[in-house]
Formats: sequence, structure tokens, C-alpha cells
Amino acid sequence: MDALPSLQAVRDAINEFVKEREWDKFHTPRNIALALSGEVGEVTEIFQWKSVCNLSSSEKVHVGEELSDVMIYSCRLSHLWY
Repeated sequence: MDALPSLQAVRDAINEFVKEREWDKFHTPRNIALALSGEVGEVTEIFQWKSVCNLSSSEKVHVGEELSDVMIYSCRLSHLWY
């Protein structure tokens, strides 16, 4: 099994992605926190009125996608404080 990338490698990849698109000017702590809040809302919306056992396969994939967004914004927000 291949080794998973370190958190630092993930953060570096995210930061490079942002740099290539010149998004730094938009990535203030306020903007990232608001985006993070929205993504968490998208995760919770999937679970609204359901139990975990009732998620369809496509909903499980959707949860993974939204959690990825949460992780990306969390890493980005933490980067702003270093």
C-alpha cells in the first residue's frame, strides 16, 4: 500500500493550487471562515432527517466530497496563521 501524504504535503499542494490561481487576495481569514461554515452546512444538510445507515451510495460519496472541502478550507485557514 502506498504511503498517505503528510498533512504538510497536503497543505503545500493546496497552497500551490491557490497561488497558481492568484486567489491569495481573496483568502482572508474572514472569507475562509465563511466558506468553511458554508461547507460544514452542506455536510450537515446531507444528514438532515436521516440516520447514517440510510445514506445511499451517492450520498456517501457526496459526504466525502463535502468533507474534502471542509478539510481544504481548514488547512487554508490554519495556513493564514503561520
